[in-house]
Amino acid sequence: MDDCIFCRIIKKEIPSQIVYEDDEVIAIKDIHPQAPVHVLVMPKTHIPDIIGFSDADDKLQSAVNKAIIKTAQICGVADEGFRVINNCKESAGQTVLHVHFHVIGGKNLGEKII
Repeated sequence: MDDCIFCRIIKKEIPSQIVYEDDEVIAIKDIHPQAPVHVLVMPKTHIPDIIGFSDADDKLQSAVNKAIIKTAQICGVADEGFRVINNCKESAGQTVLHVHFHVIGGKNLGEKII
């Protein structure tokens, strides 16, 4: 999608701080972090939201899950704990319509909902 900011980041048209990348997934630092660790993990394939995954996307969903774990390890929060958030659709707070997952940690998140 030409107008999708995440697609443009994936194509390296817009600079970002890449934390992790493989053939199917990219993880970048959030430009407005809510915690010391705040990384966005997304498939390189444009899918508008989590509901857009189809049964044919099982391999891609697995790659995203593995990238979330790898990102937590790289960022040093895998052992202490971290939060994974997905906002689905605009009324839930999704501002970029390209499915992505927030990996948040690096401080005690307690029961506070971000």
